[in-house]
Amino acid sequence: MTERVIDQSATGAETTSPGLPAAPATKAARHALIRQILGHSRIRSQAELREALAERGVSTTQATLSRDLVELRATKIRTCDGVLVYSVPEAGAPGQLRAAQAVAEGADENDLGPYTTPRLARWCADLLVTAEWSGGQLVLRTPAASAQLLASAVDDSMLPGVLGCIAGDDTVLVITRSEEVAARVATHLLALADPAGRR
Repeated sequence: MTERVIDQSATGAETTSPGLPAAPATKAARHALIRQILGHSRIRSQAELREALAERGVSTTQATLSRDLVELRATKIRTCDGVLVYSVPEAGAPGQLRAAQAVAEGADENDLGPYTTPRLARWCADLLVTAEWSGGQLVLRTPAASAQLLASAVDDSMLPGVLGCIAGDDTVLVITRSEEVAARVATHLLALADPAGRR
């Protein structure tokens, strides 16, 4: 069986086998594929990531993959069940477009569903431990070193009535306009954290 050789210096991909999707022709395309994999799968090691790329027809060297992860600013976070997985920060603020669309369509501000991004749903499921509020202040607990990711996802979603977030190591302080908003947001985020609630 023959293999099609791709210029590794240009793409970082070594080979692809017939019958599999062609390897991304550029580093940017490979980075996009890595982002997609890390955004939808729990990848615990570079070996697992190389295997996931190989399943999609892309073969990389260990050195290339290490450089990719550095360039993507990938870090390991601990999920609620104690597993360390790779994560990459999401570029931009996807919630801005979603929120603008929800407002344009006349969405009810009491319904947070239209404002919820896939990123917020994922991080609530993986990272949210508890949610409690007092007045207009909502406190979210996460595993160690994970609060920044959850706070960023809440900020990007631009939930109605949420003024902003402050993140420490394992605690996120969400400032809202009222106790009613804090209670509504807490209930919504806890529902996202519950797999049964997302069906």
